[in-house]
Amino acid sequence: MSEVGNEGRRLPRIAAVFGSTGGIGKALCDKLARGGCELVHAGSRAGAEPRGNGIRPFSFDLTDETSIEAAVNTMRDDPPDWVIVSTGVLTLPDGTGPERTLKRLDAGAMARVFAINTIGPALIAKHILPLMPRDRAFTFAAVSARVGSITDNGLGGWHSYRASKAALNMLLKNFALEMGRTHEQGIVVGLHPGTVDSPLSEPFQSNLPEGQLTEPDEAAANLIGVLDALGREDSGKVFDFAGKEVPA
Repeated sequence: MSEVGNEGRRLPRIAAVFGSTGGIGKALCDKLARGGCELVHAGSRAGAEPRGNGIRPFSFDLTDETSIEAAVNTMRDDPPDWVIVSTGVLTLPDGTGPERTLKRLDAGAMARVFAINTIGPALIAKHILPLMPRDRAFTFAAVSARVGSITDNGLGGWHSYRASKAALNMLLKNFALEMGRTHEQGIVVGLHPGTVDSPLSEPFQSNLPEGQLTEPDEAAANLIGVLDALGREDSGKVFDFAGKEVPA
């Protein structure tokens, strides 16, 4: 990795962002490319955005393992140093939002939330982590959420979303332990970006305290700063946008 950027950060030579058209994902691609990455693989369902110098769009479907495998195979000859999974759902496309009470639990809705928030990122890890070289550093990060913390849960509700993120955090811990046995320089983490001004949070922004909503560019800069500061001892943990560990 090379020293680049106005803030003296060590950005990766090659990065891959799965979920490149969301608010955070698009901002991450832009900042990584403008910060000096030689190549940013930008993955979305359509595989057309974002575009720009140093950005190479690719297509994948988070709920289709075959498409994930095909996308990862295009990176096999020169694997990315950073992989960021910036995908997730809080309100489903049909308008089904997070359950505020157990009476609203629905098996089909829960399955769709888990497919996007937990299973999809796990399948990306399944196919891309084995490509990582054993003789150099790499980072695999997935966007999680503070509400996935069991210890920090004092309100309840949002059952499927909380449970899917808690499950994601457990899988990241498992992946970190497994990769640590063969890839001593590898890092696997979860990231809590805060409440970002994006379609995911839009239905829930009206009651936020002033100053709590973060613009995507700022959120992306925060997460890049967190990733840049990670050490091998941080693998398996979840960190918030300020670099503070989120309890399990």
